[in-house]
Amino acid sequence: MLPDVRLPSPLPWGRRIFKHPRLMQSHRLALLVVLMNCGYALGGQWWGDVQALALIAQLNFTLGILVRQQFFVNWLSRCVMKAPKSWPLRLRWALAKGYHLGGLHVGGAVCGTVWFLVLTVVATGRVGALLLLVYYVQALLLLAIVITARPRARARRHDLFERVHRFGGWGLSLLFWIGAVLLADERRGATPLAWAFVTTPTVWVLMLTTISSLVPWTMLRRIPIEVVRPSSHVALVRAGRGRPPAGSARAIARHPLRQWHSFAVIPTPGGPGFRMTVSRAGDWTSDFIDNPPTHIWVRGVATAGMANYGTVFRRVAYLVTGSGIGPVLAHVLAARVPHKLVWVTRDPVKTYGQDLVDEILAAQPDALIWDTDAHGKPDMVKLAYSAYDESGAEAVICVSNKSLTWSVVHGLERLGIPALGPIWDS
Repeated sequence: MLPDVRLPSPLPWGRRIFKHPRLMQSHRLALLVVLMNCGYALGGQWWGDVQALALIAQLNFTLGILVRQQFFVNWLSRCVMKAPKSWPLRLRWALAKGYHLGGLHVGGAVCGTVWFLVLTVVATGRVGALLLLVYYVQALLLLAIVITARPRARARRHDLFERVHRFGGWGLSLLFWIGAVLLADERRGATPLAWAFVTTPTVWVLMLTTISSLVPWTMLRRIPIEVVRPSSHVALVRAGRGRPPAGSARAIARHPLRQWHSFAVIPTPGGPGFRMTVSRAGDWTSDFIDNPPTHIWVRGVATAGMANYGTVFRRVAYLVTGSGIGPVLAHVLAARVPHKLVWVTRDPVKTYGQDLVDEILAAQPDALIWDTDAHGKPDMVKLAYSAYDESGAEAVICVSNKSLTWSVVHGLERLGIPALGPIWDS
């Protein structure tokens, strides 16, 4: 049972307020992008200039796309992981929030959409009918993507969000190129079209975003898998090809043009291939468990997961619930940083199988596996603080459902304890 735990006093109000989930780093970064765009808008140099509006809109979209690019995400993670542990804790704490950079994606996408709507209004009556039609179709697609990407709408109708995001995005890419050609043609005067096209700044920005978006799809492939179901709640997936880095995640699909879901990958000890833990959490995962496929589709490369940023600390405490063991198991096995593992789950052997439990205990014999069937649900903030305090950790990494993760991360950070956790911004 959990001993009586006395939590330290909270930080002063001035510091504590910035630890609230509403003011998390990703939200602040999105706000920063908005403020920078507002500053540019107040300059007023863009009004009436269709080409300038097209460029500023495309620059925002480029920002939003590049921060999601798999190779950029991995590069950023490697840079943070190289930070010396001799640096001050508060600096390393800030660097560990690098996975919040997705806030730039939100800020860039929203601001780019607003600028494009302004472009559409300004272009009315100033450009040819065909180009104006392209702009109006793009504006409608952008609005559809933004509306369906709102957190509540995305959670309620995830399938619709994903279809609109993917097919709408592909349609926008094609229309952006058509619009760029038409605009260059209208503005070229006596200049040859090819020269007017390649000397337009928007074209080069558009080329960068297009290449960035296409690269993962050029690496699309179908791979065989084996699926073991230790219980009706979870499926353990094993793939015999590839060897993704420890602590990374990979998106998989049963059909390349339908739903894609990202899962943490666990390298197979002493050999090629990787493993995944798929827990029942919706229609797609339920069907995957009940009717396991023999092959899955993957695209691009495995991307660095949130827990990778925890390697900037000298010692960490992992607090995970249920299938949250997947994202941290690779770190436990790789032992990149000294750690303490606390796994809260219902009957671990019955749910996940004896082999997985034995593998965890072999890697960390002093791991605390809290069986909720036997001991009930603990106070997660107190349990996290107890593991942090007893192990001498510098930070806590929590992987659970959204509400519990945010309550633990917020609950600890308001006490001045560095804490990391998923932010569900993808």
